Amino acid sequence: MTDRTNPTEFSPSTLIRLERAEALCARLGGRMTQQRREILGLILDAETPVGAYDLLEKIKTPDRRPAPPTVYRALDFLLEHGLIHRIERLSAFVPCTHLMQDAPAHDPDHCHEHDHDTCLHTAQFLICRTCKAVTEIAESSVLSTLRDICRDQNFVMQGASVEVIGLCADCAAKARPARKAAHKQADPASS
Repeated sequence: MTDRTNPTEFSPSTLIRLERAEALCARLGGRMTQQRREILGLILDAETPVGAYDLLEKIKTPDRRPAPPTVYRALDFLLEHGLIHRIERLSAFVPCTHLMQDAPAHDPDHCHEHDHDTCLHTAQFLICRTCKAVTEIAESSVLSTLRDICRDQNFVMQGASVEVIGLCADCAAKARPARKAAHKQADPASS
């Protein structure tokens, strides 16, 4: 994460992603205000999911004291335009990595589609219960399965979020020696 005294200074890669987000908003008929851009930039620069009150603290300055509704309005806009996701389990936000890449706008396997009046935005997340790392994945078969289930139930899906809780590769590797040691202590005869 970039260390900054001014909250609007972002890394070069974040600036590129903000430009892409701004272009996407324009295509969708939305306007990326300075406030929305700043909130999105903070989420893009964050190494882990960020909560609304964490964002509020980051945008405060001695002469600027925004109220919580300011941040929530910006988050609502960013969610509505598919630029971020809310991780329900963590009550926090992460950028939509797939929209920040140069993906075709109407790729049927892409996680963001526009169909007349409804916007279907789906995402799947792997959430590490130890370090809280979140990885967004886009598995088209998951979306396809959800569509089939909804069609069979005559249900109109407008969005979906799948959150898989477990251990990331690093935390799982660290946990293996601890589990083996605990197993040996519990069952000394197995040694």
